[in-house]
Amino acid sequence: MRPAAAQARAQREMRALRAVVFALALVPLARLFALGALDALTANPVEFVQRSTGTWALAMLCITLAVTPLRRILGWNRLARLRRMLGLFAFFYACLHLLAYAWLDQWFDWSAIVADVLERPFITVGMTAFLLLVPLAATSTNAMMRRLGRRWQELHRLVYAIAVLAVLHYWWHKAGKHDFAAPLAWALVVAGLLALRLTWHWARPPGSPPRRQGSLAPSPALPRSPPERE
Repeated sequence: MRPAAAQARAQREMRALRAVVFALALVPLARLFALGALDALTANPVEFVQRSTGTWALAMLCITLAVTPLRRILGWNRLARLRRMLGLFAFFYACLHLLAYAWLDQWFDWSAIVADVLERPFITVGMTAFLLLVPLAATSTNAMMRRLGRRWQELHRLVYAIAVLAVLHYWWHKAGKHDFAAPLAWALVVAGLLALRLTWHWARPPGSPPRRQGSLAPSPALPRSPPERE
């Protein structure tokens, strides 16, 4: 196959893969709408919506952080071009989680929300994780990466701290009910991803340039793509 034809085919396959992943990432939201239409959001719909959106924000964050390990271990290099979209979906579900709390739980009573943030540690940690996620989403474009230079990499390393804070938010929320099974599972996932990153960092030869990383890292255009980045 000629290089131009192979390149066009690779572009078509990548667009199809993006479309499939985009559709799959919207399934949790579609499920909430379907359950709402069927009046099947359990006996406590507000808690159900909050729990579902929060769980999927954490899930998307972990899926995004798993892109680099899957690339390096299994050689699935195309995953790098999905990382920005997955990271932005993590931000999207985090926004829905916050909206569900501010609207359905607090009815936009800002004084009550501020008091909640100041008085309840799990709310404080969750809000901190969200606020740290905002600049990552805002700087997820190629233009911002060029503008920030090396500072962009330093900023996007915050994603691991965000993941830890998100797990802590979930853990403290479940602590009141003494239900630690799900938070422990997510904690192990995040710990495993962090352990892989630290292992590869320590194994890197001294003086070698660091690989690009970050959950909301943009991906290069397909036709001109250099060797895959992290």
